[in-house]
Amino acid sequence: MHKLEDLKIWNKAMEVAEEVYLLTTNFPKEEKFGLISQLRRSAVSIPSNIAEGAGRNTNGEFKNFLGIANGSSYELFTQLLLSNKLSICSEDIVNPILSKVVELQKMNYALIKSLEK
Repeated sequence: MHKLEDLKIWNKAMEVAEEVYLLTTNFPKEEKFGLISQLRRSAVSIPSNIAEGAGRNTNGEFKNFLGIANGSSYELFTQLLLSNKLSICSEDIVNPILSKVVELQKMNYALIKSLEK
């Protein structure tokens, strides 16, 4: 088991989730059950799966949940791009979050590789 608060990837994922929640507060109300819901679910899924994996007994189990978190990060990336393409949010607002998502993906890959050793 890993101490959650010490995992940089979990802390970064929590930061991204918080930013996505703040971002979506400004989305049109008609997106409440569309993009807002999808963005928030995928954003929350990332730190949640990292946490669940960290609480498991083996590195193999941890890697499995990191894989799920990675899938959610790609889902989030796509939804953020779509939000910009639909002019729901501007590039200058979404690009810093996209950069953090890419950073998360790189951290995830590195962590998975370190667990394989």
